[in-house]
Amino acid sequence: MTVPQDIDPRRRRLVFRALHRGTKEADLMIGGFVARNIAGFSEAELDEIEAVLEHWDVDLADWLSGRRPIPPEADSPMLRRMAAECGRAGAGVPPGAER
Repeated sequence: MTVPQDIDPRRRRLVFRALHRGTKEADLMIGGFVARNIAGFSEAELDEIEAVLEHWDVDLADWLSGRRPIPPEADSPMLRRMAAECGRAGAGVPPGAER
């Protein structure tokens, strides 16, 4: 996974936090999404990512994979955006493991 090298400290912290969630599935889905998009996020979107990262891995993995719907109290535009991207075929597959 390629992480932009010329990003500010806040963005670097968010990428690190997203890539080191504790479960491989969450690392790939959440970390992959954040790493791919971090350079283009606005300050408001960075705030939204920080809020998403406060949720438990098991909940995020279920919501992002579509195993469970996002509950109203956790719903946000960023979480829906992540779920849309992570719900596509091949999301969460380690780089180089595609067939």
